[in-house]
Amino acid sequence: MHKNFKGIEKTVFGRGSFHQLDDILEPRRSENQQYFVFIVDNYFKGKSLEHDLPAKLQDLVYFISVEEHEPTTEQIDTLRDEILEKKGLPAGVVGIGGGSILDIAKALSLMLTNEGSSTLYQGLDLIKYPGVYHVGVPTISGTGAEVSTTAVLTGPEKKLGLKCEWTVFNQVVLDPDLIKTVPRDWWFYTGMDTYIHCIESENGRMNNAYSHAFAEQAMKLCREVFLGEKSGQKPENDEKLMVASLMGGLSLTYSEVGVCHALSYGLSKILGYRHCYANCVIMNHLEDYYPEGVREFKTMAAHHKIDLPQGLAKSWNDKTIAQMAEVAYNLPHMWNHAIGENWKKTISIDLLKKLYKRM
Repeated sequence: MHKNFKGIEKTVFGRGSFHQLDDILEPRRSENQQYFVFIVDNYFKGKSLEHDLPAKLQDLVYFISVEEHEPTTEQIDTLRDEILEKKGLPAGVVGIGGGSILDIAKALSLMLTNEGSSTLYQGLDLIKYPGVYHVGVPTISGTGAEVSTTAVLTGPEKKLGLKCEWTVFNQVVLDPDLIKTVPRDWWFYTGMDTYIHCIESENGRMNNAYSHAFAEQAMKLCREVFLGEKSGQKPENDEKLMVASLMGGLSLTYSEVGVCHALSYGLSKILGYRHCYANCVIMNHLEDYYPEGVREFKTMAAHHKIDLPQGLAKSWNDKTIAQMAEVAYNLPHMWNHAIGENWKKTISIDLLKKLYKRM
C-alpha cells in the first residue's frame, strides 16, 4: 500500500521570520480555553529569545531541559495532566527548540485530546483523535522533527514514536537566525542526522523517485555545508542546513530509516545517548551496510575535526549489550526497509550484539 501522508499545512522561511509568530498565533487564540502553551528549550532561559516570545499573560510557558534525557512517555503524561488541571484545553502548543523539544510539542498536542497514558499510543496510527493546533520552531537543524509524522518517546518498555498524520505540525517557522549559536559539535551531530536520514532512505527497499528527489537535494546541501569550499558554520550554510533538514525528513517520511537508526534506538533507550550523537557513534562502524555513506561521513568528521569515541563497548557488560540488541531487533519496519522482508534470516540478536561490540 502506498503512503498517503499529511504534510505541514503552512511554512514560513527566512531570517527574522520568528517575529511573525505572534501574528501567526493570533487567529487561533479564540479556540478552546483561549491560551497557548509554549514548550521552549531551557537553553534559551534568560537569553534574548525568552524576551522575544509572543506569550500573553494567560499563556503557559515551560522551559524544558533535554540535556540529560530524550522525551519520555511519563514526562508527556505528567505535563498533559498538569496543563489540563491548571487551565483546561489550550488553543494550541508551540515548540521552540531542537528535535526533542519539537517531539515533546507534537506528543503533547496529541495527548491533550487522547485519554490514558502515551504508552498506549506508541506505534503506527494508534492515536484516536486529532491533537490541538501545534507550531514547530526549530532552533537546531538536522533531526527532521519539524516535518516528520513521528513524535519519538522513550517508554518503560520501548523507544517508539506516536506516529500518525495528526502528529505533523500545522505550522513551522524556519528562521536561520535561530540556529547561529548552536555549539560546533552539536551543529555537526544534528547535521549528520539529516545526512544519515538520506543515506538510509536511499539504501533500502522502500526508496522511490519521490523520496529520492528530496534525499538527493538534501545530500547536495549537506555536502556544501560540510565539505564545500565555504563549508562550516556560516550564515548561508545555516539557511542550507535548515532546508536540508526539512528535505531529509520528507525523504525518510516517504521511505524509511535503516540499520543506523535501529541501533541508535538501542543506545538511546538503554544508555540514554542523545539521538543525533548516537547516530554518529554508530555510523562510524557501518561500512558493510553503507560503504560509500560511511566513507563520506568520516571525511566530513575529519574535515571538521570531530573526534568520535572509540572503544565504548569495553565498558558495557553483556546484559547491557543484550538489552540494546533487543531494542534494535524489535523495529521491524526499519529492518524490512534496510534488509528486506526476510530480514530475520540475516538479522539476529547475536549479530546485533556483535555490531554494538564494534563501538
